[in-house]
Amino acid sequence: MNFNADISILLVEDDENLGFVTQEGLEDKGYHVVWAKDGVEGYELFHASRFSICLIDVMMPKKDGFTLAQEIRSVDSEVPIFFLTARAQEEDKIQGLSLGADDYITKPFSIDELDLRIKNIINRVNRSQSDSHKKDVYSLGIFIFNYPEQSLVMGNESKKLTKKEAALLRLLCIHKGEVLQRNSILRIIWGSDDYFLGRSMDVFITKLRKYLAEDSKINISNIHGVGFKLEVEE
Repeated sequence: MNFNADISILLVEDDENLGFVTQEGLEDKGYHVVWAKDGVEGYELFHASRFSICLIDVMMPKKDGFTLAQEIRSVDSEVPIFFLTARAQEEDKIQGLSLGADDYITKPFSIDELDLRIKNIINRVNRSQSDSHKKDVYSLGIFIFNYPEQSLVMGNESKKLTKKEAALLRLLCIHKGEVLQRNSILRIIWGSDDYFLGRSMDVFITKLRKYLAEDSKINISNIHGVGFKLEVEE
């Protein structure tokens, strides 16, 4: 089993070159990386999904890394936060640590070092939250959706989902009753909001509707021009 394959990383970095190299380097290591190019986009993507760790640049336009970290902490007090910074001043480190930062790395850095630091943080979190896998099991009407096992269970019947089907259904479950924007879904799961990938996403939505059709109280609504909403009648 590839340890890295289960790690989803939110990278928030405004430098185009560094962002591209970091995303590509971490994906070569096997991680799933979603790259936001400013703090505002970073918060939107964080709010739309769940990540194993957040890598945040300190100095960014629109919203700096410290402000973004505070907003992320208000939503999730446990997700590891890792600052990428060219600033090594003691006061910056103190401010970051006061916000609950788990680590710092000063630019320039190597992908190998970043990889090791990420592993150290994730291992520490896993040791302290040994039952964390239970957080990704959802009750949907007559179904039980187990994201870690990628299974949709109805009574004695179990449907094995593909990795993308499971990721898409989890995202809808996390935001049940809320409208999820198309471009956010595409960026998080497919890594791009390209038009043709959007057509692929529509196919996956159709498949999920088919899988859930046994329960008429479950509906994945298409909000025209905006996105999708998972609705479950109680």
